[in-house]
Amino acid sequence: MKHVTFGEKAHFLGDDAADTLVEYAKALGNADHSDTVTLAAVDDHGNSVEATFLLNPSSAMLVETSSSNMAEPDNDAAIEDMRARMARLTDPPEIVAEHESPSPDDAGHHSTMG
Repeated sequence: MKHVTFGEKAHFLGDDAADTLVEYAKALGNADHSDTVTLAAVDDHGNSVEATFLLNPSSAMLVETSSSNMAEPDNDAAIEDMRARMARLTDPPEIVAEHESPSPDDAGHHSTMG
């Protein structure tokens, strides 16, 4: 478990979720983008919560190790989603133009004026 401080709130996240959240925040900052991520977390009172993080180039977050023996919240789907989003930021899909019909000039039909 890692202790994540974001703004004035602190939550416990599993190691992979916390590490991926930081990596994604960094990738968004480098790309000058923003996004939100919702993760299952444990608050400072030990309650299971869903925490939504607004990530942007000016996000400030502290992630530190913890000696907590709580079970890690399940964030496998969210981790995979963040990794997929990071991949699209660093290697965006190629945009392919739709095939356009040739214009009459391209097809060898020339108008004559006359």
